[in-house]
Amino acid sequence: MKSILILSLAMAFSFSTLAAKIAKVDVQKVLLTVDEGKKVRTTLKKKFDEKQKIIKKEEDQIRKMQQDFQKQSLVMNDKAKLKKEKEIQAKIMALQQKTMTFQKEIQGQENKLKKPILEKVRTVIEGISKSGGYDMVFEVSTSPIYVKEVTDITNQVVEAYNKKK
Repeated sequence: MKSILILSLAMAFSFSTLAAKIAKVDVQKVLLTVDEGKKVRTTLKKKFDEKQKIIKKEEDQIRKMQQDFQKQSLVMNDKAKLKKEKEIQAKIMALQQKTMTFQKEIQGQENKLKKPILEKVRTVIEGISKSGGYDMVFEVSTSPIYVKEVTDITNQVVEAYNKKK
C-alpha cells in the first residue's frame, strides 16, 4: 500500500515537472497568405466573376420579362397570362439551378486547387514542429478555451512555405 502511494506521488510529481511545448497555427491565414494561395484566390475570383456576369445577365432578362408581363397583363387573356407566368417561373428555376451548379463547380475547383497547397502546408508544419521541439501543434479553429502558453507558428509556416517553392 505504501509503495503504491509513493509510486503515485512520484508519477504526479514527474508529470507536473514535464511541461509540454505547444504551438498553434492558423491554416486559413496560411492559405490566404502564401504566394500559391494568393494565386488560387485570384484564379477563383476570376472564375466567380465570369459566372456572376452570366447570372446577372439572366437576372436582368427575367426582370425585363416580369416588367413586360406586368405592363401587358391588363390586355392579356387568362390563358396567355398563365402561359407567361409559367415561362417566367421556368426561367427563375433554371437560373436557380444554374447558380447552384456554378457554386458546386467553383467549390470543386477550390478544393482541387487547395489540396496540393494543404499537403505542402502540412509538411511545412511538421518540419517546423520537429525543429522547434513542439510536443503538440493544433489548428487555431480547434483551439482549447485555455492553454497556459502557446506559440503561434503561423508566420513561420508562411515564410517556410514560400521559401520551399
